[in-house]
Amino acid sequence: MNEESVDVLVIGAGPSGCVSASYLANNNINVKIIEKVKFPRYVIGESLLPRCMDHFDEVGLLDALKEQNYEIKRGARFLRGDEVCNFDFSKKFTDGWDWTWQVPRAHFDNVLAEETKKKGVEIDFENEVIAVEFDGSNSKTTIRDIDGNIKYINAKYIIDASGYGRVLPGLLDLKKPSALPKHSSIFTIAKDINRPEGEEGTLITFDVVDLEVWLWVIPFSDGTTSIGFVGPTEFINSHKGSSTEMLEEMLNMSDFFKERFKGVPHLFEPKIIQNFSTAVKQIYGDGYIITGNSGEFLDPIFSSGVTFATETGLLAAKLVTRIIKGEEIDLDKEYVKPVQFGVDVFTSYVNEWYSGNLQKLFFHKPENPDIKEKICSILAGYVWDQTNPFITKHNRLVKSVAHLIDMGKEAKDL
Repeated sequence: MNEESVDVLVIGAGPSGCVSASYLANNNINVKIIEKVKFPRYVIGESLLPRCMDHFDEVGLLDALKEQNYEIKRGARFLRGDEVCNFDFSKKFTDGWDWTWQVPRAHFDNVLAEETKKKGVEIDFENEVIAVEFDGSNSKTTIRDIDGNIKYINAKYIIDASGYGRVLPGLLDLKKPSALPKHSSIFTIAKDINRPEGEEGTLITFDVVDLEVWLWVIPFSDGTTSIGFVGPTEFINSHKGSSTEMLEEMLNMSDFFKERFKGVPHLFEPKIIQNFSTAVKQIYGDGYIITGNSGEFLDPIFSSGVTFATETGLLAAKLVTRIIKGEEIDLDKEYVKPVQFGVDVFTSYVNEWYSGNLQKLFFHKPENPDIKEKICSILAGYVWDQTNPFITKHNRLVKSVAHLIDMGKEAKDL
């Protein structure tokens, strides 16, 4: 029987899995990654947040990423008609990284995987988890490779970092509907042949074309740009024809970008993801922890996906390391509570974005610098900063400020 044993089995070789496995390997834990597809492979989520730089640095992956010359992201621009709101990560409330990257994920994830392998972590690509049995915290996982061969991996613990694959939520019946509105997206990567020179051409931009409909534009250093629309599922599906025709029709809604991307070649036929928000009944059980998008995926408006994945991946690895070494861990307190707090903060801001309240704060003139700095920290991914009132009061402060704006208050009175 083809069978092996490890301390920790990590499912998924994306950013969450590589950060988890790198930390474990750095701490002399015997870890193996199983990945369903062959790398490099395309995946969405190309805009990073400064917070994830802390994670890559801590586990020893940052230097390899710095060598790749990815497009530097120092902030973000939001447009709504003639209105503009620019955020500069160097002008945020919370101490931390002032920049990050805009990355083609196929290349980026492959660099992470190759660097993780250099740490001695074995990654079995084109291997799929098809079953798992638990005996207490010990597990036996059934793996099928691309040729149909079956093997078994015994592990003391499993970290599910499978992202959109959501392996354990599927096998253990943990999926549940998201409480967020049903939104979908259509996207591609374009050859940005009409890109303006300088920062104007490389700045990540979110163009609000309707209250719940917006376009992302994420330029890469290789001259290509990720473009995609997000909106209510019924809006996306109301457009007819091929996905290319659908996207081209939607681009006409953007006065700012329609000429730049009109008729430009695409690297692939635009893809559509329906009802992308996800949730789970629980994010850990006896013998496993679920990280990142395997558990919760909220919305791409604030580019939180990769940062949330690496935040939870690193935290899970730290806790599992302690468990493997025999410590008693309160996962409700040390994992569920901080993860749920981050989810709750981002969820509040997603909801307030689509309610229009947060957009009022973004586009209100004149700006209130103090409020902007605090919101900038959230956009940079530092959503666990308990000194930031826009975090600790996330469920009511945006509403309150938006109400003051509706009453005609000036920025100094907000």
